Amino acid sequence: MTSTVSILALALPAAVAIGLMGGFALLKGMTLAGDTMSHIALPGIGLALLWGLNPLLGGVASLLAGGLLIWQIERRTGLPTENMIGVVFAVALAVGALVTPSEQLVEAVFGGSGAVTWTTVAVALAIAASVIAFLWMARDRLVLALFNADLAAVTGVSVARLNLLFLLAFAAALALGLRFLGALQVGALVIIPPAIARRFTHTLGAFLAGCVIVSVAAVLVGSLVAASQGWSLGPTIVLTAGAAFALSLFKKKE
Repeated sequence: MTSTVSILALALPAAVAIGLMGGFALLKGMTLAGDTMSHIALPGIGLALLWGLNPLLGGVASLLAGGLLIWQIERRTGLPTENMIGVVFAVALAVGALVTPSEQLVEAVFGGSGAVTWTTVAVALAIAASVIAFLWMARDRLVLALFNADLAAVTGVSVARLNLLFLLAFAAALALGLRFLGALQVGALVIIPPAIARRFTHTLGAFLAGCVIVSVAAVLVGSLVAASQGWSLGPTIVLTAGAAFALSLFKKKE
C-alpha cells in the first residue's frame, strides 16, 4: 500500500469511532479527559518498540490497562474519574518517556504518516468496529445513566459495569488515533468535532452523526492536504479541525 492509501485505510475508521466516542464523552463531560488519557498509551508504545512488537498493540494494551486501573481506583476512593485519569496520566507519561527509545519518542508523541501494514489496518478495523458496536448497543443505557444514574440502577442497569465498559471503549478509541495523530494530539478528535456538531444540531441522533461527519472530514481533508503539501500529518489534521471550529463560530445563536 502507498503511504497515503494505507494511512487513510487506518485513519478513516478511526475517525468514525473517535468522533462517535467524542459525542458521548461530551455528554458525560469527559472530552478534556481524552486529551489527558491518551498519554497513558506511551508506556505500552515504548515497551512494544523495545521488544520489536506492533506499537499499536502496545498502545491498546496500555490504554485498556490504564482504563481498568482508573475504574478500580475510582471505585475504591470515590474520587472523580477526571482526578484518577490525571494521576495515572502523570505516572504513565513519566514511564513512557523513560522506556520509549529516544529516536522514536517524537513519532510516538506526534504520530507519523508513513505506510502501515495490512496487519495494523486489520487490528484497527477490529477495534473501531468493537467501539462502534458497543456505543450503538449501549446508547440508551449510557444516556439514561448520564441523566439519572439512580433511575438507571432501578431499571436494572449496572452503572458501575457500564462505566467500566465505557472507559475501556474510550481507551480503545483513543488507541486508534495513536498511529497517525500520536499520543499528544489524538484528544483533538475527541474535543473538536463534538464542539462543532453541538452548534448545528438539536437532537441526540443528529449530534452524534455530526460528530462523526466532522471527525471524518477533518481526517480526510487533513490527510490530503498533508500529502499534497508535504506537511506532518497529525498537526495538519488537528489544524483542519481547528479551522472548521473557527468557521463554526460565524453561526449565530438561535
